[in-house]
Amino acid sequence: MGGVAHPFGPDANLKRKIRRHFTALGFKKAQDGTLALPGAGKDVVRQLHSGQRNEKVESNKKFLDRNLEKLTKHFANGNEIDPSRISLSLRLVESDTLDSDLFRLATLTWSVPVSSGFGRRLRYLVWDDGHDRLAGVIALGDPVFNLSVRDNEIGWTAGDRSSRLVNLLDAYVLGSVPPYNFLLGGKAVACLVRSRDIFEDFQRKYGGTVGIISKKSKKANLLVVTTTSSMGKSSVYNRLKLVDTQYFTPIGYTIGWGHFHITDALFDEMREYLRVSGHPYADRHQFGQGPNWRLRTIRAALGALGINESVLKHGIQREVFMSTLALNSIDILKTGIGKPDITGLLPVSEISDLARLRWMEPRAERMPAYKTWDRANISRLVLDGFVGTVPASVSLRTGSDAQ
Repeated sequence: MGGVAHPFGPDANLKRKIRRHFTALGFKKAQDGTLALPGAGKDVVRQLHSGQRNEKVESNKKFLDRNLEKLTKHFANGNEIDPSRISLSLRLVESDTLDSDLFRLATLTWSVPVSSGFGRRLRYLVWDDGHDRLAGVIALGDPVFNLSVRDNEIGWTAGDRSSRLVNLLDAYVLGSVPPYNFLLGGKAVACLVRSRDIFEDFQRKYGGTVGIISKKSKKANLLVVTTTSSMGKSSVYNRLKLVDTQYFTPIGYTIGWGHFHITDALFDEMREYLRVSGHPYADRHQFGQGPNWRLRTIRAALGALGINESVLKHGIQREVFMSTLALNSIDILKTGIGKPDITGLLPVSEISDLARLRWMEPRAERMPAYKTWDRANISRLVLDGFVGTVPASVSLRTGSDAQ
């Protein structure tokens, strides 16, 4: 991670901060200049995300002081849940509402920090109507532009992708909250992505969308939703099948290259360094000025500091999954021709019933420990990040894993 810098100048100070940050996370420098992981397993992933997670909690301190106690009552105690009465529904989240506050708190329970997404967004609370409690959350947003395993699976050329990516969204938040995560609620929540309700919500909100970069009007349909496991290989999305329908299919792994290990504070210092030197990327953050401004900005700062950008190869390969909402989704995306066949899409209510019978009720019988969960522990889960009851969750937007 070399380069020449004045020993007491701003460039030298920033280089030292970057080195100290990587060292604190447990990274070691490999022979080829990339970062070597301190180990394997989910605890290592949590450790590497700890800096961003701590920043996230700290930036939400005022929100938590005002709202934690009153919002916690919407979470369930384990002993009040009768698994046979679980009935999931979707509540579309609007900004500056009680639902948006609940969504915000729920995502703060994730051991991997969740971003706000970008571009088009559909955010949902997954509500258990049978107990009037929050069961999980879903957030869909614009997908990353470059994702080779996705593009290869569809059979896209670069031109195909540019004109048809508008028909895709990415699940950047997807999971259940305690005590529903004890009951394999993450699987149930994931299945709701492939529902008639979400297909129709997308049509209403974005069916006549205008491309952010192309500025052209596009008649869009939600044909595919992708998601990526934050913890490497996923036990939630693999074999995710109800009756004869596959809800998510594994399509490969990311290459373990991105910027999730760069905290917001460190990124802000990189921006300021570029700004002082007059670099245009310091404030270039509008759509249409590049597919990943944050990544480009970090690369520009590393280059200016003389740090090999290979340090962005963090080595955590995340499993990528795809859900096709129409029976002919891939054909339409590949050729650009056809009308979506959504005869196989079920409403959320039916998917909930199938998931309850398939996973949640049997799990409750085999593992009744969910009954001991106390919603008072939500504060510990948020503030201390203790594990053992961490929701099955996904967060792509902690850093780009495109390629």
